[in-house]
Amino acid sequence: MTVQRAEIGLCFHRTYPPALVTEFARRLDVGGADHLWLIEDCFYTAGVSLAATALAVTERLRVGVGILPVVARNPAVTAMEIATLCGLAPGRVMPGLGHGVQAWMAQMGARAASPLTAFEEVMDAVRRLLAGETVSVQGRYVTLDQVRLDQPPAEPPALLAGVQGPKSLALAGRVADGLVLAEPAGPAYVRHALGLAGREPGFPIATFSAFCVLPERAAAYRVMTPWLEQRLTEAGPVLRTLPFYDELAAVYAERGAEALAGLPPDWWGEIGLIGTMDDALAHIAALEEAGAHRIGLWPSPDVDTARADLDVVLELARR
Repeated sequence: MTVQRAEIGLCFHRTYPPALVTEFARRLDVGGADHLWLIEDCFYTAGVSLAATALAVTERLRVGVGILPVVARNPAVTAMEIATLCGLAPGRVMPGLGHGVQAWMAQMGARAASPLTAFEEVMDAVRRLLAGETVSVQGRYVTLDQVRLDQPPAEPPALLAGVQGPKSLALAGRVADGLVLAEPAGPAYVRHALGLAGREPGFPIATFSAFCVLPERAAAYRVMTPWLEQRLTEAGPVLRTLPFYDELAAVYAERGAEALAGLPPDWWGEIGLIGTMDDALAHIAALEEAGAHRIGLWPSPDVDTARADLDVVLELARR
């Protein structure tokens, strides 16, 4: 199997001021990065408006939305939003759709009793609308009566699924055009997700990756220790696919957060682009080998630090 070179880009932190998106998008565009991912987490900043802004101030940069919760908008509106973005920048839009965090969906009265059914119905309706069809459907969650977009995209974009659970990944393998895998989606998780989706390497995979590159490994490990501690506290499905997860959890349980900075370099190297530039390049190569096509890097939530991180992202994109 030929290993495909992965595109490198940046994830726009949900806590950044919205106006910062123009600065970051322009720097990524001019500097040679491949893409920018806008994060739509409730109740921070909105993905579609940020994406439109980023597309409007760039010439070649691909812009992704990761992810649009399928129950937060009517599917006709979701399709209309995606079609409008495609009209602004044909070929540069990467829409990601998913369940959304269920607690957030419940907060705004949009939680579906069957998230899988809602996801499948919305994906089907959005796909058909973007293809220019006139859609009538009476489903459990989607009701449309002779709905047709006035300006569907000439080339509909791939619809990517941002999901995690085994049943959701299996469904995404059938109804989506690719996957968006949340951080820390290392090589082991890419292979795991492909297996659950029932797809072979070559199926489009975008990963969101933990990221801290410094001249000395130890310094990068110290910076990322609080982040890793939070992930261990959450014990999410992505982290649990690490081949050394049980040992890692035991270290944390027995010795606390201070011990995390002293984890072996190969553990940190599986978790993300954490360490030196050589470590980051090795992690990218491992992701490519596992089947990742696009890698979105998470910079620091601190804006000034993120500006410096962006320079490293550009260097990695030009590797």
